[in-house]
Amino acid sequence: MADHTPPVARHRAAGDARVFESTHPLVKTKLTALRDKGTEPVPFRLRVRELTWLLGYEALADLSLEETKVETPLTPTTGYRLAPRLGLVPILRAGITMADAMMELAPAAQVWHLGLYRDEATHRPVSYYNRLPPRPTVDVALVLDPMLATGGSAIAAVDVLKAWGVPEVRFVGLIAAPEGIAALHARHPDVRVHVAAVDERLDERAFIVPGLGDAGDRQFGTNL
Repeated sequence: MADHTPPVARHRAAGDARVFESTHPLVKTKLTALRDKGTEPVPFRLRVRELTWLLGYEALADLSLEETKVETPLTPTTGYRLAPRLGLVPILRAGITMADAMMELAPAAQVWHLGLYRDEATHRPVSYYNRLPPRPTVDVALVLDPMLATGGSAIAAVDVLKAWGVPEVRFVGLIAAPEGIAALHARHPDVRVHVAAVDERLDERAFIVPGLGDAGDRQFGTNL
């Protein structure tokens, strides 16, 4: 018998209700292209954009709506607009491509960049850029970062957003390690995680296995 369970519900039924690992066939095939070490930066960035569209569609599926009136060429009718103010928070630099793609899905969304990099010795995030205004201007914030590895950058980003006063924060990425998910939820158990895949583990360098390498280097051609 065919499974007619709505996609979002099907993802949640697979395990932790806070983790949404996409089962969409297009997500699986595009992720395979990203994993391939032979994929060059230009097609790599394109696949990141396409995956972000698909994952963003799923991550935003339950946002509330407000009714609005609209005139069609034939008659007035009722339409809808998003009720919450949506914010996109890409973690520089790897999240830039994801933010560009998400803005095509939600062009009215605000974009607030956070600059974080991982110290290769400690594997801890180091903050170097944050220009958030004094008071929150969004109701739902999406943290955008291709990789959820140790969870350090995601935790730091959510720390900043909650301190800013954002009521709801969600994480959207490409792949995650179980260790990163566990660390994020140990600190922020309310944050939903939307990814294309949950991979096996972290290696001794805190890289995701099987993973896809360094997402920033592969997007921007700096993996020399």
